[in-house]
Amino acid sequence: MTLTRRTVLRNGGTALASLGAASKVAIAAETPPSQENTVAQGGGTYVLVHGTWHGGWVWRDVADRLIAQGHRVFTPTCTGCGERLHLTGPEVGLETHIDDIVNVIEYEELSNVILVGHSFSGITITGVADRLRERIERIVFFDALVPRPGRMSGVTKDPATGEYPAWWRARQEHFIEGYQMDLWKDYPMDMLVPPDYPDVAAKLRRLITPHPAKQWTDTLVLENGGWAGLQPTYFHCVGQTYRKSSDLMVGPARGPDWRFVELEIPRDGMLTHPDLVANELALINGNRRAAKPTRG
Repeated sequence: MTLTRRTVLRNGGTALASLGAASKVAIAAETPPSQENTVAQGGGTYVLVHGTWHGGWVWRDVADRLIAQGHRVFTPTCTGCGERLHLTGPEVGLETHIDDIVNVIEYEELSNVILVGHSFSGITITGVADRLRERIERIVFFDALVPRPGRMSGVTKDPATGEYPAWWRARQEHFIEGYQMDLWKDYPMDMLVPPDYPDVAAKLRRLITPHPAKQWTDTLVLENGGWAGLQPTYFHCVGQTYRKSSDLMVGPARGPDWRFVELEIPRDGMLTHPDLVANELALINGNRRAAKPTRG
């Protein structure tokens, strides 16, 4: 049965003071975790995957808080994004990003992973879960696209004409070098955070990078059920003031096999409300052994 709970919290941004060097996070497969980034008794192992135009940096504040609670956290950056922008190219797509996250899990030898994806990385984490079902304990869609039959990519062609929709063709005209999506050409800052978070907006202006369009256009192919059977959770950011994620993103997440949670935060709530988001993710670890979600 579906658990729907509206959580209301406005903490005015990052309310906690810095947790310091003891809370550093391993952000890529080639970076070994610090001694502090280990699982305490009862702690969980989290892999937090960023969405379009972002990088692993977007999860840093949440990761610091989870690590302070005794969890182990990885915040990898996918190829062509963030600090790995220099590795971009027209061939970088969905399979590349799936490989990025699969390699973190395999080469860090992680198990019982709570796999979290934001925005269109919902497609990526579903592909990861399909490949590594034995290592994924729970899957979490943070205001993310849930792939399902008929929606296995970020943008789909018209089955009758074989063409992409008009809005996508219009965007392609101003892709950087013909293959990189530019957030600021298509959306205002309100797409990520509302105007009352100027410090967060400034950070986003500094760190947002173009995104390889092929990650959106590639079609996800599943062989092992994707997210099915992995006790999926959906966090819907209902505090979003500009184009709140619609049922086209949510899809089956309101169904009986899902835990569905509404949060009064914007789409980039991990930046505006890191305490709330970290605590909500920690609750997933606390409930991870439950066979099925229960109605609240």
